[in-house]
Amino acid sequence: MNAIIYARVSTSKDSQETSLHRQIVELTELGDRMGMCILETISEQASGYEVERDGLFYLFQLIKENKVDALLIQDETRLGRGHARVAILHFLKKEGIKLFTSSQNGNFQLSESDEMVLEILSIVEEYQRKIHNMKIKRGMKKAIENGYKPQKNLEGSSNAGGRDKKELPILEIVRLRKNELTFEEIAATLRGFGYDVSKATVNRRYNEYINEVSIIES
Repeated sequence: MNAIIYARVSTSKDSQETSLHRQIVELTELGDRMGMCILETISEQASGYEVERDGLFYLFQLIKENKVDALLIQDETRLGRGHARVAILHFLKKEGIKLFTSSQNGNFQLSESDEMVLEILSIVEEYQRKIHNMKIKRGMKKAIENGYKPQKNLEGSSNAGGRDKKELPILEIVRLRKNELTFEEIAATLRGFGYDVSKATVNRRYNEYINEVSIIES
């Protein structure tokens, strides 16, 4: 299991620097006992009430690059305090990151109140996504009624050989991506027009197209 150690103290006092070192030593020992592969050790001195932290941003980057399975922390307050703590826990849960703490000597256990808050956030986020996708579908339907023909963008699709690719409106995918839609939202929009396509396929075809354009322009 690939893991990252994250240690934080709030100030630069000598006593806090000692605490930072102790956190790293304890978490390294915990990772070794659990047979983890420690990819990175991130440490920083910053307030837990702030989310604008260089170390935290670097952690998010590694997680988004799918390089991380688990996160090692001394306790949940090292991630943050107040609303920042809840927001970070929600992010980690969404990304499927397993959390381990030295204070609990292993798997991190959420309190019942935190479990309830995170569940509510997940439900709200899911409904927001559904409402957003519904707006997209309604907008596209109205555009088609007014004469817009997204199927013409199929001319931008290509097949480099092997098994036949699904016919997808690649230029429409690019346009929607430029409008800051996620690949999941784009896939939902295309399915509304009868394209049997997954988020992963939309992601792959978009990247293939962007790479082809980059090669041509270079």
